[in-house]
Amino acid sequence: MEKYFLSIDNGGTNTKIIIFDHHGNELGSQAFPTKDLSPKPGFHELDLVQLRQDVLLNIKQALKKTGLTGEQISAVVTVGHGKGLYVLDQAGEIMMNGILSADSRAKDLAVEFEKKVATVYDHAKQHVMASQAPVLLAWLKKHDPKKYAQIGSVLANKDLMGYFLTGEIKQEIGDASGNHFLDLATGHYDSKLFEFFGIEEMYLKMPPLIKATDVRGKITPEVAKMTGLVTGTPVFGGLFDIDACALATGVLAEDKFSVIAGTWNINTFPSEKTAPLASGLMNSLFPTDKWLVEASSPTSAGNLALMIKLLLEKEVAQAKDKGKTIYDDLEVFLANSDATFTKLIYFPFLYGSNVSTYAKASFLGLDNKTTRSEMIRAVYEGIVFAHYQHLTELLSVAKTAPFVVRISGGATNSKAWVQMFADVFGLPVETVAASELGGLGGALTCAVGLGLYPDFKTACSHMVTVKERFEPNQKQHALYAKKYQIYQALLTALEPVWSKFDER
Repeated sequence: MEKYFLSIDNGGTNTKIIIFDHHGNELGSQAFPTKDLSPKPGFHELDLVQLRQDVLLNIKQALKKTGLTGEQISAVVTVGHGKGLYVLDQAGEIMMNGILSADSRAKDLAVEFEKKVATVYDHAKQHVMASQAPVLLAWLKKHDPKKYAQIGSVLANKDLMGYFLTGEIKQEIGDASGNHFLDLATGHYDSKLFEFFGIEEMYLKMPPLIKATDVRGKITPEVAKMTGLVTGTPVFGGLFDIDACALATGVLAEDKFSVIAGTWNINTFPSEKTAPLASGLMNSLFPTDKWLVEASSPTSAGNLALMIKLLLEKEVAQAKDKGKTIYDDLEVFLANSDATFTKLIYFPFLYGSNVSTYAKASFLGLDNKTTRSEMIRAVYEGIVFAHYQHLTELLSVAKTAPFVVRISGGATNSKAWVQMFADVFGLPVETVAASELGGLGGALTCAVGLGLYPDFKTACSHMVTVKERFEPNQKQHALYAKKYQIYQALLTALEPVWSKFDER
């Protein structure tokens, strides 16, 4: 008998409701924009009242689009971006906007905490990022103490959506472990970490912890009435998107690496041990009971969208007039150019960097003959170089190099760009058949949680299918290796001066 799972995947750009069967087939989806509110520079927020309304409305639309009824949905699961801050007041009501993971308001605090992180690294196995919930809570305590005092519960993004559906306030352990809340050795909240961030009051505001495959609650009658789902349908703990995409690409052990090239530049592999402090890497608990070692930064495909807007406004309009998109034209361009096309170097630091809190996006090598095509090609290459920097960081702690990289995110819409990843990495890169990988990762937790498959390895063997494999072109790899050396030499030269940008 067929089983159907409804996944709610709240990303930084779009939120999607996707329905899968237990074979991993995507039956249909419904999407709406995640409206990023920016009340001040560096602030990135989300209207949670609107989010709740949009999620419930679009669940109903997703069921209608796929021709399924609520009775046919065996389970529901939520997936969301990691980090950021989502809180409820002491009555369990929404009291402020959510804060997205792209937010940088607390970057100066993060720098100060990172200077002292060695004192607590043995507990959390984490470095400090400006978008982590404890850092944002410390910022809120300093800048809006009245609002800070109203907080009754601290949640992750997908846990808040789970609350919308069930009325149960619980936090999935993987998200909490990647957000500097847990002692990773015990898997419990650690009061020392709350003291470290100066938010001792929040220790007692943390919800009960659950696993991804635990039932967090059941669909309430109110939600059933608004969505068409059935009261009592189980809602599973779910995943933050990094875990979801790794699972959905079949990355379960150290022999494969996961690369997400989307809003963020995220690179991970499951490991038998945590990465040490000196590596600069992050560690979290993975649903397979391994550690997930992570190197990430906001230096990926989001840069491309903005640079296209800035550089190719006329070409975007022309493509639209022809019934195409600019990405159709860029695909032809990429396929017919290579590593020799441009000597420009681009640092993809529009939304943050992987070298300094203060580093800024930059083109180096411009002259009076530079073309916009050269600049766009450099943007593609710079984004891949930023991923490659993280990949080399992972390789420094891995037992051995992976035999393949599984890639997900918006970059997979371009075969030519995926080939560039393979050429720069010097490793085979594979895509998978599913287009909505966050949602598929959620569906995998439903399948395991319901007992349809005994574990994630078995579930992935039934639900994850490799779509295409890209072998590296060794001549292109050699050219990119030289260009990457220049990229790194320039970063080293600029390291002492990045902070000067904030002094102007």
